[in-house]
Amino acid sequence: MKNTNYHANDAKARRTKRVRAKLFGTAQRPRVTVYRSNRYISAQAIDDNAQKTLVFAKDAQQAEKSNKKSETKLTKTQRATVVGEMIAQQLKTMKIQSVVFDRGPYRYHGRIKAVADALRAQGVQV
Repeated sequence: MKNTNYHANDAKARRTKRVRAKLFGTAQRPRVTVYRSNRYISAQAIDDNAQKTLVFAKDAQQAEKSNKKSETKLTKTQRATVVGEMIAQQLKTMKIQSVVFDRGPYRYHGRIKAVADALRAQGVQV
C-alpha cells in the first residue's frame, strides 16, 4: 500500500530548510549553493544580506564548449570540478577568500563534494 501523504518534493524541501537554517552568507563570506540535476550542475555565490547573487557558473556552458571542440567528453564529476574552479576564479576577482558551502538537499559526496574540493584547491576557504 502506498503512502499518499509522502511526497519527494516535500522531503527535499525539509532537507533544504534544515541545512539552510544553519547557514548565512554575507558580502565578505557569501553562501555558495549548488544545484544538481541528472544532467547538469550549477553553483552560485549569494550575499544573503543584500539578497543578491554575486557569481554564477554552470557546466552547461562548459559542455557546449567541449562539444564544439570535439574533445573527449568529461564525466559529470569532472564537470562539477570545472564549475567549482570557475566559481573560485570569479570569487578571487572579487577579492573573496572564504565562503559558506550550502549543499542544499543533497548529500555531501560525488559531484557536490567535487565542487567543494575544487573551491578548496583554488585557495578559497570553505
